[in-house]
Formats: sequence, C-alpha cells, structure tokens
Amino acid sequence: MIHIGNIQLPDFPLLLAPMEDVSDPPFRAVCKANGADLMYTEFISSEGLIRDAAKSVQKLDIFEYERPIGIQLFGSDVETMGACAEIATRANPDLIDINYGCPVKNVACRGAGAALLQDIPKMVRMTEAVVKATHLPVTVKTRLGWDDNTKNVGEVAERLQDIGIKALTIHGRTRVQMYKGNADWTLIGRIKDNPRIQIPIFGNGDIDSPEKALEYKNRYGVDGVMIGRASIGHPWIFDEIKHYARTGEHRPAPTVADRVAVCRQHLDFSIRWKGEIVGLFEMRRHYANYFKGLPDFKPYRSRLVTTDSYAELGAILDEIQENYIPELV
Repeated sequence: MIHIGNIQLPDFPLLLAPMEDVSDPPFRAVCKANGADLMYTEFISSEGLIRDAAKSVQKLDIFEYERPIGIQLFGSDVETMGACAEIATRANPDLIDINYGCPVKNVACRGAGAALLQDIPKMVRMTEAVVKATHLPVTVKTRLGWDDNTKNVGEVAERLQDIGIKALTIHGRTRVQMYKGNADWTLIGRIKDNPRIQIPIFGNGDIDSPEKALEYKNRYGVDGVMIGRASIGHPWIFDEIKHYARTGEHRPAPTVADRVAVCRQHLDFSIRWKGEIVGLFEMRRHYANYFKGLPDFKPYRSRLVTTDSYAELGAILDEIQENYIPELV
C-alpha cells in the first residue's frame, strides 16, 4: 500500500490531475466512477480565496464519495498561502496540495505556480507556511525546473521532504516547454532512486495508455502516475490501466452507448452543481472529447455546442446513440 500521511492508497495508485476548467465535481464524478484513486480540485487562487471570491470558494466543494481528495492551492505570497491553507482545511479535504507547476503566463508571470522554481528558498518558506497552517497531509506538484538549464527538482524534492510534505508529483517537462514535446521521466526516476527520498513520488506527463503507464512504472519505479489530458473525454482510462495491470489484456473500447451514458451523467451533474445555464454552457468544452474519432461527427458537435435546451441535448445524445451503430464505427 502507498501512504500519504494517514491516507492509504492501493499499490501503484492512479491520480487524476488538477486541471483548470476541467477537474470540477462533475468531471471528477465520472473519473471516480471509472477508477481514479486520488483526485484533486481545480487549482484555487490563494488571493481569490482570501478575498472570498465566489469562483474560488465554489472550488472548495467536495463530496464524500470523492474521497480521498485534495484541495490544490497556488499563490505568490507566503503569508497569504498559509492563511489560505487554513481556509481550505475547514472544507475538510483529505490533503492540501500546492501547485508549483502551472506554466501559464497569468500564473507564472505573477510569481505563482512554476515561477517558484526560480526561487527555491521562497518555495521552501511557502511550503513550510502551509504545512504549519494545517493538520492535513501537504503534497506538492511541480515540474523538472524552469528551463533546461535549471532542472532543480532534485533539490526541491529533498528540501520539501525535509520540511514535511508527504508526497511529490513531478511533471516531466520544464516550465519553458509548457506542454510541448515529450515528457522526460529520467529525472523523475533518479529522484525515486535517491535513498534520501522516503515520500511517495508520482510521475505525470504523457500517460495516455495502459501500456505506457505500466512501462513507466517498471522503468522509472514511480509509486503511481497522475493522468491529466488523456482522461478528458475518456475517464475509462483509469479502469483500463488497472485491468491491463491485472490481466495483461485490454478491455474493449467504450461503445457509443457507453460514451453517451457517461456524457449524460457528466451533463446532469454539471447542471445540478452549476445551475442549468452555466452547466449547459460549460459542458460544451467536453462534447468533442467524448465523441472523438466518430466519423462525420461535426454536424452533431455543432448542434451540441449551440443549443441552450437540456431537452434538445438529450434528444441529440439519443440520436447519436441510435445512429452510430457498432458496424459504422
């Protein structure tokens, strides 16, 4: 078993990555139902939470069936992050995670996310403030470094472990890479092999198939993997990896009926949690992913992303299920 503080996970757990505008409760629900072992909220701005901004506060919503679940925080000010951790703790998650990996400009260029990879002493102070502000396990997600000349995640791993973090997830790219090129897991493997490192090390980046998940487990020795983009529109990936690990065989690909059913579950939860207007609108980003690869799907996608009627959406989904019989897919 893998332990993060008092949290017990199965051997080689599969983690759902925190993704802005994606990993909200409706999306987490379908991933949990399909085998995700540990999930995180979308990242939450410490400044927004301190100001009681509605969007930041709403991201604190967690549900019992999601456990274990972590609330992920990001920010640029040490004291604010500590205060934010106290607020997040009151939402009763299982852990607090700190984002030191987000590469996007409006985060990194404001001194948060991956920007802290350029100031390790400040990263250490910020992490220590969060650890002291909560009784919950604190974990960190970060990258290899800012650029190819500053791959300092080895130092980060040791120093953050020394001040009390309970697990570390490493994305195998630098900030400068953003999401381009291939993730390099070599340094992740070296950190896992470091005898000083006693906390779980999870790898992240480019895990998009059962074969790759097991290959990277065996090659780099990581304690588990975090899956992000490959789960969007395909929450079955978690169960697919587990089935392949147990049997060495692939599960049948989800049918069109499976895709429609999970998409409908996602849509219904989106409406319950966000209200009909926002729930319908924000689901539009997901339809193309759920039905990726279906031939001649563009007209259906156009209809799905333009209607404001829940009843009409239901009718379109019924039509997709009826028209894409197995022989045509």
